[in-house]
Amino acid sequence: MDEHIAEAIGRPDLIRVADGFVCLRFETMKVVSALAAVRHLLDTGAVRRGDTLLDSSSGIYAYALALACHRYGMRCHIVGSTTVDRTLRTQLAVLGAHVEQMPPSDDLKLDQKRRVARVHEILREHPEYFWMRQYHDDIHYLGYEAIADRVCEETGADGGLTLVGGVGSGASTGALARYCRARRPDVRLVGVQPFGSVTFGSEHVADPEIIIAGIGSSIPFANVSHKAYDTVHWLSFDTALAGSVDLLRRHALFAGLSTGAGYAAARWEHAHAPGRTTVFVAADTGHRYVDTVFARHAEAAPLESLAPRTVTSPDELALPWARMEWSGAAAPAAAGTESARASLQRT
Repeated sequence: MDEHIAEAIGRPDLIRVADGFVCLRFETMKVVSALAAVRHLLDTGAVRRGDTLLDSSSGIYAYALALACHRYGMRCHIVGSTTVDRTLRTQLAVLGAHVEQMPPSDDLKLDQKRRVARVHEILREHPEYFWMRQYHDDIHYLGYEAIADRVCEETGADGGLTLVGGVGSGASTGALARYCRARRPDVRLVGVQPFGSVTFGSEHVADPEIIIAGIGSSIPFANVSHKAYDTVHWLSFDTALAGSVDLLRRHALFAGLSTGAGYAAARWEHAHAPGRTTVFVAADTGHRYVDTVFARHAEAAPLESLAPRTVTSPDELALPWARMEWSGAAAPAAAGTESARASLQRT
């Protein structure tokens, strides 16, 4: 029996959607990393019960950290993206979290920079607060070890394993690959990115709809281990929408826009390597996307009519969908370790 709702929310489902094709479905994925990170900080004495934990979030991590703080008797201060909706703000308020939300903006790059700048202002005002640094501290990897063990056990060891998911802060797919590779040598990691993200060098390609919050970034993240990725897919909003709608229509899985992007990439990868088991990550449910994605289901292109364009360099990237063999290459200069450190100092 669970002692707190956060433990139940963080436990994923493994769903076989086709032979050798599996969805790792979370209700709210980042609860896993937030719970483990806060527990580790308490166990090591870095924080004490009653302390205030601070971070910036576009939505999912805010909820996850608020739940972890509720579970362990901590205070929570969130600097939220303009994309945080009324439902989430209300939940956070009732959970006792203090939320500062950025003003409305269509420019998520500006939104992200404002958020991290505000975090540093708060730290100057309250040096006793503990900054969780979800984008830069690999304590957020810890919660995925048990999940990786389960994935390896339940998918078996034959034919190879391909993990597919949004890159985002780097913790989820990076951690799953790290822990799975410790158990078996045949793991391939496929990262999913929106256009306009600096992480794998697509910042020069603008998506006319919007950058998919949560799986891309306008600043470098130290938690992204670029050398862990074998392949990268970049998908437009419209392509991700087609994936989300197809996933619900074909498999009755109601999941967010990043999942739609991951599902589209995973479906293509699985079709071109049918002997391998392909597992794609569904980070959250589709409730936040009812109006922006699912209400537009009639606009969705048939997923089978879409395919990625193969490129050999980020310079060749173009909408609506591109795929590149990353082959464990280092980070682009704008997203590398030195840039991440500079971002930490500036923001």
